[in-house]
Amino acid sequence: MTETPASEAQFLRRNAVDALPEGALERQLAEGRPLRIKLGIDPTTADIHLGHTVVLRKLREFQERGHHVVLIIGDYTARVGDPSGRSSTRPQVDPREIDANAETYVSQAFKALDESRTEVRRNSEWLDMPMEELFRLARLATVAQILERDDFSKRWSAREPISILELLYPLLQAYDSVAVRADVELGGTDQKFNLLLGRDIQQAYGQKPQSILTMPILPGIDGVQKMSKSLGNYVGVTEPPEEQFGKLMRVPDATMPVYYELLLDEPFDPARPAVESKRALARSLVARYHGEEAARAAEAHFDRLHVERGMPDEIDEAPLPAGETVHLPALIASAFGVSSSEARRLLAQGGVRLDGERLDGADLDLPADRLDGAVLQIGKRRFKRFRRSADVS
Repeated sequence: MTETPASEAQFLRRNAVDALPEGALERQLAEGRPLRIKLGIDPTTADIHLGHTVVLRKLREFQERGHHVVLIIGDYTARVGDPSGRSSTRPQVDPREIDANAETYVSQAFKALDESRTEVRRNSEWLDMPMEELFRLARLATVAQILERDDFSKRWSAREPISILELLYPLLQAYDSVAVRADVELGGTDQKFNLLLGRDIQQAYGQKPQSILTMPILPGIDGVQKMSKSLGNYVGVTEPPEEQFGKLMRVPDATMPVYYELLLDEPFDPARPAVESKRALARSLVARYHGEEAARAAEAHFDRLHVERGMPDEIDEAPLPAGETVHLPALIASAFGVSSSEARRLLAQGGVRLDGERLDGADLDLPADRLDGAVLQIGKRRFKRFRRSADVS
């Protein structure tokens, strides 16, 4: 049975929060041509996480129906810093770091997208513009209009500083839509103002305005704040299988229905035991990014650590000391309230485990990278997970 524009639009709006203007997507689909679907991602960190994949998977649905995806790597907008959802000015990211992150973003995005149907662009192609062109763009919006954004409005009311550069960000993102002649733009709900502004700017440049689709923001594995690498509550798409599996098993029960809806696209069964639902979620997502065999191995690894060793689901976290090497007796002494000599004795007697593996008296100094995110156990009942200081909230 041939899909109609109405049924296709209904399917593509599935799980979306906003589809604006009302009926616009259906009218565009009725034109019978491949639409240009735009998504912009600023490479401010090195990895794409599951929160990004909510929108990427929606793009894939458009691709599977013959539409053309334009993935914009915001190497110039990242230099400004997206103020969406921010209560303060973002710290500036080193341009060299942005360029390095951009390379990883492209390869990681193709874990969700069809590369053959994806046009990848960097907005430095057009945002490195003459001043006269920037003046023209800046004339198209007023300060009052930009301050209508919820995040700007709150900061203005609280007398928090807002830089002129931040005020330009929505205009620069909107100009991306002009540059690639977008028919549809996707983004999270925190991008709604920017996406709508893109319509106004396209019209000012004589183009048909895009329709917009906003997707829900995935909570992090803490179940409280949105998934973010800076908050340490994320699951990266290229993280090792056992790390992905372990993190997903820590998702709060109350958050599971959202993960099932947005990541698995299937209903959550509240009658099913929570631990079984988490295992099914973890197996499915690890298999998606690493394969079925890796998912089975990751689950077995989890069982060795948490079931056979009796490791608790909730483990207190503590910061690692600065430096590339950590002196283990001192770390054990400060984290567990024992003396350094007692810590050495425990190591010598095999009473200390790292992620379930027994350490010995020779393990006095370990690389910080090996300890970051790992669980240290002394005795049968005392556990502590360590993270680099910047990752501990």
